[in-house]
Amino acid sequence: MLPDPVGPMRVAVVAETFLPAVNGVVGSVLRLVDHLAVRGHDPVVVAPSGADYESRCGARVQVVTVPAMRLPRYRQLALARPAGDLTAVLRRLAPDVVHLASPAVLGLAAARAARTLGIPSIAVFQTDLAAYAQRYRLPGGAAAAWRYLRTVHGTADLTLAPSSASAAQLARHGIGPVALWPRGVDLEQFAPCRRDDGLRAALAPGGELLVGVVARLAVEKRLELLAPLSELPGVQLVVVGDGPQRRALTREMPRARFLGQLGGTELGAVVASLDLFVHPGADETFCQAVQEALAAGVPAVVAASGGPLDLVRHRENGWLWAGDDPQVLAATVARLRVDPAAVRAAAALARPSVESRTWGRVGDELIGHLQRLRHAVPA
Repeated sequence: MLPDPVGPMRVAVVAETFLPAVNGVVGSVLRLVDHLAVRGHDPVVVAPSGADYESRCGARVQVVTVPAMRLPRYRQLALARPAGDLTAVLRRLAPDVVHLASPAVLGLAAARAARTLGIPSIAVFQTDLAAYAQRYRLPGGAAAAWRYLRTVHGTADLTLAPSSASAAQLARHGIGPVALWPRGVDLEQFAPCRRDDGLRAALAPGGELLVGVVARLAVEKRLELLAPLSELPGVQLVVVGDGPQRRALTREMPRARFLGQLGGTELGAVVASLDLFVHPGADETFCQAVQEALAAGVPAVVAASGGPLDLVRHRENGWLWAGDDPQVLAATVARLRVDPAAVRAAAALARPSVESRTWGRVGDELIGHLQRLRHAVPA
């Protein structure tokens, strides 16, 4: 292990969701915890699910669970119960700093406990709760969600935003101080060399343009907008992921290939075997799946909003799709189907556009934020 030159920290990583759930927040937490351990720090996870485990680097990671509940329409996802008090938990763990991963219910409790105990805390803005509130028609809508987010992030000492669009959004809603902290990408799991011609032939036996998306199959991802694209002649749509909308999407897009939840080398091979990656979500604070596709040498077609604006440069490593019209998205893909030279040119620029964004580099950036906060906030 490589020791940190400033000195080891005990870091309480508070996660709204954790294993066995599979989502962007869980993936980021696992990467963060592993990097902290590699650098000689002592991470401990506080979450509504999970158990002690061995990280990728071989370190034993303690997981402290809190009382949980499950959403009526999302039974596979365990969330912390409201009104919990984490003061006793944090007092017992005695961390030097508290890291709040996409804080909401559990994150607010942890931020309040940290403030009570004089422990500095850092909050990562990763999930656009206001957009969720609007799409799921929750009471109070986006306005109520932003009031809540101001309370959560205002209790922490620093907020980290994953993209410039998210940082600007937070500032508009009165949240600060904010620093930029993007996501890393696994350049071994997602690489052009993972392309599998046999797999590609199985997915597109007629030599179709192979277009894919990797996402949680939920309302906020707007995957139903891919329906016209899925019917294009000479195009085969592949959908990777699972979630509450899977049955409805399968009915709506009968020609699409639904592969379910994939991971590891299997996911890397599927992504690298695509010709184009598409993502219709308009509320992405970052969109890790887009970055992974680019790392695999696959150009992306994305909605021109949110986090993907930091990743996709129009007509260079991909294409931006403006608006909510699925016919326009389908027309964009149809045009690219008959212009393989444009697709090849974008593919050549895809991996170079993200290859500096390693997990090691962004992990060290986060450690820098944690160390500065640790020494700036008096105990």
